[in-house]
Amino acid sequence: MNIDNRLVVKKVLTITLLFNLSVMGLKMFVGVSTGSLTLIADALHSVTDSANNILGLVANRFSSPFPDREYPYGHQKFEALGALGIAAFLGIACFEIIQSVINRIIQGFVVVKISQFELWILLIVLGINISVAFIERAVGKRFMSAILIADAKHTMSDVWITITVIGGLIGVWFGYQWLDIVLALPVAMLVFRSAWSIIKDNLPWLVDKIAIAPEVIHQIALSVPGVVNCHDIASRGVVGRQIFIEMHLIVDPLDVEHAHRITEEVECRIQEKFHPVRVVIHVEPPAYKVDSITFGDKKIN
Repeated sequence: MNIDNRLVVKKVLTITLLFNLSVMGLKMFVGVSTGSLTLIADALHSVTDSANNILGLVANRFSSPFPDREYPYGHQKFEALGALGIAAFLGIACFEIIQSVINRIIQGFVVVKISQFELWILLIVLGINISVAFIERAVGKRFMSAILIADAKHTMSDVWITITVIGGLIGVWFGYQWLDIVLALPVAMLVFRSAWSIIKDNLPWLVDKIAIAPEVIHQIALSVPGVVNCHDIASRGVVGRQIFIEMHLIVDPLDVEHAHRITEEVECRIQEKFHPVRVVIHVEPPAYKVDSITFGDKKIN
């Protein structure tokens, strides 16, 4: 049975958006007042945080897990598209940061001035980001939301960026002006790392990469009395979100009623282990012989 958690995801994203707008405003205020390149870059990264939340809300609106006439497999891939959108925003932020560093090097150093009050503001911003990241990650894992998990990674990258920025500004406070430019590059690399992590997590879902090893499904099917063998096993989706499985099942009984009962038991056992899952089984008579359990040349050991 599919579970619709979009209302929870919407609440978390809305609250996160409000926090990110506050964080963005504080960073931009301190960045402009001090002239810090790394802090302005960090504020730019926070702009993408807010844009990501808006994108996530839009994707969440269209990511219903329930099938309909136009989308018989549900709409959950909209979540993965939303997550990839977040990765795209991160890529843009990374490019903007590197471009700002190059421009600052070409145009010459700018004196950065930071006060104790402004450092305290940044520590408050850091506390907000840490809280948001942990809450999003916890809720995202609990409800298996690709958008929340991706946004939590994005926010966590913001945490490390803010820590780097604060460290650099403390160095600037002690007279090391060059730290403002030098530390902007690691900030860009952290942003890029977050983007790559999101792509790596969500791309297999969009291109229908195998979700469950066919040997595992084969073992579950053979544990049901009456099953002789199964083959042409295929699976796609993400465990914990939604799995689609197709397989051919060879059974002992020749009558339809008993064969149907066996397939129902196979589906039930797979559902217990990989819920939520939709299984399509093609039943074949016991005389049918086949060595492979999946597509390609993989054979039964």
